[in-house]
Amino acid sequence: MSEPEPTWRKSTFSSNADACVEVYPTDDGGMMVRDSKNPSGAVLTFTRNEWTAFIKGANAGEFND
Repeated sequence: MSEPEPTWRKSTFSSNADACVEVYPTDDGGMMVRDSKNPSGAVLTFTRNEWTAFIKGANAGEFND
């Protein structure tokens, strides 16, 4: 039996644009990320700790230019 296709989510801030990333949480608390313009392309997988560090940095403005 094959596994069900993941239900990917993208930010409501993308307003139906295709220039966004999509995320899918993994069973162990990590996150998979892909380019919404290329859903059959590469998928990046992050551990729970990696994803948490990224979100904390983004919320703190560490990636703002």
